[in-house]
Amino acid sequence: MLVRDAMSTVVLTIGPAHTLRQAAALMSARRVGAAVVLDPDGTGIGILTERDVLNSVGLGQDPDTERAHAHTTTDVVFAAPSWTLEEAAVAMAHGGFRHLIVLEHGGPAGIVSVRDVIRCWAPRRQPDRHVPAQVLA
Repeated sequence: MLVRDAMSTVVLTIGPAHTLRQAAALMSARRVGAAVVLDPDGTGIGILTERDVLNSVGLGQDPDTERAHAHTTTDVVFAAPSWTLEEAAVAMAHGGFRHLIVLEHGGPAGIVSVRDVIRCWAPRRQPDRHVPAQVLA
């Protein structure tokens, strides 16, 4: 299976001037763990994750004044839609991150997460299939 088959094509994009609270509210409303940060005047394409927001708040920084640009990862590893899910999983495991921005024609075409990969690799749940109790606990 390829990245294009697993990625989400609805990508949350924010600007570098968004506050962390605004970014967190948008991520929460969309139920996503990352936002693509587009900064055409600066670093180009970056990513802000829920972990970036959590780290900032954990350091005591104010999410109403901290801006996305100060917490955005700009040294991004990008995926191509034609990558296999194994290639994406290896890149995420090697880099220690959970999201890959998928680029096509120079711009973001989607985002693929560890959850997307697992969803594709895990066997489909069947009503008569036994799920171990420790998994449900």
